[in-house]
Amino acid sequence: MRVIGLSGWSGAGKTTLLTRLIPHLTAEGLRVSTMKHAHSNFDVDIPGKDSWLHRQAGAAEVLISSGRRWALMHELRGAPEPPFMELLARMSRVDLLIVEGFKADPHPKIEIHRAANNKPLMFPNDPTIAGIAADIPVDTGLPYAHLDDVPAIARMMRALAVKVEDVLAFQPAGA
Repeated sequence: MRVIGLSGWSGAGKTTLLTRLIPHLTAEGLRVSTMKHAHSNFDVDIPGKDSWLHRQAGAAEVLISSGRRWALMHELRGAPEPPFMELLARMSRVDLLIVEGFKADPHPKIEIHRAANNKPLMFPNDPTIAGIAADIPVDTGLPYAHLDDVPAIARMMRALAVKVEDVLAFQPAGA
């Protein structure tokens, strides 16, 4: 399994881009999964349904399964959020794992930049940015694609993705 991240300010279009990239990559024959860091109070369950009631009653984990999909929800119940590396190790193996968010973690990332956000580019101060997809020209030696060029961004993702084992083996300086 290879790993690449998408990073950018809120409103840059990361999720919109992902909804265009995933079908492109799967059409190329890749099995693709995503891992997203969310705000603290998100829900994947429908209030009132059995699995929601199980969580509300205090279950630490709730697994839902059907003939079409399964999902495992783990309630932290005051415990700290698991670190990126622990979550990464739990992912089922696919050809390409695309990580959205987790900006501070060591995997390579493609910066998604939209000029209308009026935010600075992150790559000059973030050594994990390995490429850029933007709606404006960017003066950089890093690989670059226009934000609307899905095939070019897909090629960049495939070229810049690294083996999951390399990410899991990463040791920060001084560790």
